[in-house]
Amino acid sequence: MSPASPNIHRQNHRKTIWLVVLFILIAAIGLSYVKWWPYYQKAFKAAAEHSIGSSILGAGGSAPSWHSAVSYAETYFKSVWKAAVLGILLGSLVQVLLPVQWLYKLLGKTTFKSTLIGGVASLPGMMCTCCAAPIASGLRKRNVSVGAALAFWLGNPLLNPATLIFMAFVLSWKFTLLRIVLGLALTFGVSYFANRFAGSSDVPEPLEEATAVKETDRGPFLVRWAKSLGLMILSVVPAYLIAVLLLGAFQSTLFPVWVGGGIAAIILFAVVGTLFVIPTAAEIPIIQSFLSLGVGSGPAAALLVTLPAVSLPSMLIVAKSFPRKVLLFVFGAVIVTGLISGLLGAWLL
Repeated sequence: MSPASPNIHRQNHRKTIWLVVLFILIAAIGLSYVKWWPYYQKAFKAAAEHSIGSSILGAGGSAPSWHSAVSYAETYFKSVWKAAVLGILLGSLVQVLLPVQWLYKLLGKTTFKSTLIGGVASLPGMMCTCCAAPIASGLRKRNVSVGAALAFWLGNPLLNPATLIFMAFVLSWKFTLLRIVLGLALTFGVSYFANRFAGSSDVPEPLEEATAVKETDRGPFLVRWAKSLGLMILSVVPAYLIAVLLLGAFQSTLFPVWVGGGIAAIILFAVVGTLFVIPTAAEIPIIQSFLSLGVGSGPAAALLVTLPAVSLPSMLIVAKSFPRKVLLFVFGAVIVTGLISGLLGAWLL
């Protein structure tokens, strides 16, 4: 080792620390404005009124239409656009700001430890599945393992501390406990087994190249960031918009309130809930509304897990970042977890 090597190592270490601190600072400022402060205020509303607003879904019975599609998309994007912009921003910054070696050392292994760290790191994010998806994609492009990236993606909507607080005030502690238990199982259990399931394709590049300088680490920062941001916008926005319009058009058909209860209704709501897209915590007024319309506690409990966990738009966003068999595994696991939630809900709630 040359005499200069220790100095270079220390310089690289200091640079890594400053880059990580800068990313955390940007994320904290963004989340404070978009998530933390608004949710702090909404918690008081939930405690006082036992409600956080009306259901985002339209009245049942209407046929699929362009008006329904546009109306839902307008309401949905009005609710999520700030978080969506923040998610795309952070997803691009992950690729150019955080050192790949540092990320790989922390989150690149196929061990449960990496999955655990990814899930715990999701807790401050409090994002819906679509807003967390660009960040999960960005993590994958920096050699973060399937398990850690999935835990971050699933943990954001499922273990959102604010949503759990709202849920306890608006629905009940039983709903909240059911969500916590099954949310932990999906975030950490399914993510870890998906990591195992992915096999040798756990990172998008060979593990031996994890310490090499990536293409996104070369050149001026602003140029690299602009390129990363542009590619992410092009890969995220079109599929996101089309999928939201499509689901919005069929919202009344997908959620027939006349189904009541029973195993068939639980299966239907578990599958539809996994496909449908909602803003953060919107499952709470949706469930509250459905219960008031006579939908059984079983189908409602199925939506408790499936609505926030993943959606068709969020899976399209991450489609190029995860192996297809992993996404199919996650999709199936969310449906099965929804069925379990529905059966437990019909029995306990």
